[in-house]
Formats: sequence, structure tokens, C-alpha cells
Amino acid sequence: MEETPRGRGAASAYRSPYEQWKVSQGLDTFRGFHVRSLIDIELRPWAARGNASGAFINLDGTGGFNDTYVLEIPPRGQVEPWRHIYEETIFILQGRGSTTVWNDEGKKQTIEWQARSYFSLPPNAWHQHFNLSGDESVRYVAMTSAPRIIDSFKDLDFVFNNPYVFASKFDDEQNYFVEKAETNATNFVSDVLARTPVPGAVTKGGTEGGTGRGGGTVGQGYNMVNGTVRSHSQAWPSGAHSTFHRHGPGIHVLLLQGHGYSMVGPTWEELERVEWSPGTMFVPPEGWWHAHFCTSKDHAVFLAIGWGTDKPKPGGRQYDYSRSPQDGGDQYKFLDETPDVHAQFEAELAKNGVQCRMGAVHPYCTFK
Repeated sequence: MEETPRGRGAASAYRSPYEQWKVSQGLDTFRGFHVRSLIDIELRPWAARGNASGAFINLDGTGGFNDTYVLEIPPRGQVEPWRHIYEETIFILQGRGSTTVWNDEGKKQTIEWQARSYFSLPPNAWHQHFNLSGDESVRYVAMTSAPRIIDSFKDLDFVFNNPYVFASKFDDEQNYFVEKAETNATNFVSDVLARTPVPGAVTKGGTEGGTGRGGGTVGQGYNMVNGTVRSHSQAWPSGAHSTFHRHGPGIHVLLLQGHGYSMVGPTWEELERVEWSPGTMFVPPEGWWHAHFCTSKDHAVFLAIGWGTDKPKPGGRQYDYSRSPQDGGDQYKFLDETPDVHAQFEAELAKNGVQCRMGAVHPYCTFK
């Protein structure tokens, strides 16, 4: 690693160990608040991974807590075997293929996957990806904890060539990657969209199986790597939106279905719009208020990848979604919203020929 520069201009010249490692990989880094389409971003050859191309994504809302990268494997291609002590969670954007995972060379396990499959790699387990299609490239997005791990240890050999086996998380046990359909505790999901509940009517009592976000939202949790890596998918009806809420850093929101926008800002007066459609990814910064608005005729579904809610609030307290901010909580009620927010939503719905479905729960809905 480079030594930390000192003296005049040191701040502008400094690159963290993680940033130095990225430069050594020869890839572009996409920054900013969001990526409009992970399918459309341009990739560069990733020599260290073998027959593959890639790009890093460091969005503002991560706060250096985690990152993502996109990797593409050509038809019938494969990447080089790789391992690292940081955690990694993978969502397949397109294509079909397989991944072989192992600690012990004689106990390899292979997972077959397709578009919308989702799984997490145990830390420091060897893994290798294969494209099983003869005519379609594989493209996936992976979220990792590389920034904080590489910056903490400042030793790439320790991170990428470490013999330690995290046996409590993966000890080559058989059926580790067999999907468990009746529980959140699963290390593999064959199709996130199929597994996410379909939202029903928006009622005062909420939707059965709801996640507490209001507006008819329903969700599905995923507790991977023996419960140490947690994420969830969420759906809400056409013509509805969630409540405003906030949480810790690094939760990557990846849209799988539907069109609409999210309102995001550090305060109510500073809310900005993020337009989205399938393939869009954004990260609400730590403690920023945000809500998701579905303006399409199809209901909306996203996958929230990250561990940000495990990071406590400043002062050590946990985020509390049972109370409004007036009472020290972290989730607004619909009654707390200002009329202009919902008026803008109904105007967008009208453009798409969609009627607001929130008459039973929202005080400003004009369709009762």
C-alpha cells in the first residue's frame, strides 16, 4: 500500500487502501446518488477475475460502509477461483449459470442459478462462477463489505490470501445452498421476484404479511450465512406509496419491477426525487428520510441489500419504526405528511392513467 501523503495537498492526493486496490483492478468506478440501469452501464475487462468484465459502484449513501460491483461473464465463460475475508451478496441481473463454493478442495458444492437468483458467499470461502449459456452473457451485481475490511486491515495479502476458515459461517456442510422456502433463514433464493409476496388492497389494518411501511406494503426477509447477513425484498401496490422512514447506511435498493420514484432527503424541506424502473439502484444516506412511490400499472418490487440497519444511530440507540419522529421514532405516519407530497404523487398517477389506491389510509387522497 502507498504511504499516506503528508503536507500541502495531502487531503486531495490521499487514496485509502480500498481506493488503491480498486485502481489496481483497472476498472471504472461509478459514483453519485444512483445508477439508472445496472444493465446498461459500460464495463471494462477485469484481468484479475479472468474472462470477465466489471465496474465498481460507490454511491454516496454508503458512507464507506459497503460497496457494489457489476460483473459480466461471456457465453460459456468462467471466472478465476477467488476468496476474500469480506462478505459478499450476489443478485443475478441476467443470464444463467452456476457457482462452485468450497473450503476443502474435496468438498465442493455447486449452485445453479438464473436471472433474479440471490445468494451470499461465506467469508473466505473459495468460489468460482460459470456461464452455462452458449449465447447470452451473465451479468450480476454484488454488494460487499470490502471498503471497511480493506481499510481496516490495510493488508491485501491478509484480505485475499488468508487460510483462516470461518467454520461458524460455513464448514463445507452439505445442502448449505439448498433453498429453504418456509423460513427466512436460507443461503440461496432461486427467484426473488417469485418469492416476494404480491400486495393486496390498501386497508387501515394494512396488508397481511405487511412490513409496517404502510400503503399496502408486503415483504420477505432473507437471513443468509447462518443468519449473519440480512436483507429483504418488498412490494407495494400500484397507485400507492410507503411511509417516510430512515435507517443506517449502505442499504442498496435495487428495483426489480414497476416504475415510479422515491423522495429522499436529510430533512422534509430538502426532499429530492429519484426516478426508478427495473435495474435502477440507489442508496439512501444514513438517517435520510425516504419513501417509495409506485406510479405504474404494475405493482413495484425492490430488493434491499445491506446491513445498514444493524448500525446503531448516533448515541448507540436502534432505529425505532413504531414511533413517529415527534415521539423520538424513525417513521412518519401518513397524517404527518404535507399535502404537496401526495398531490405530486396523484399528478404523476394521472399521467400514467393510474388511480390512487390509498383512500382508506391517506388523509390527502382524493379517491375515497
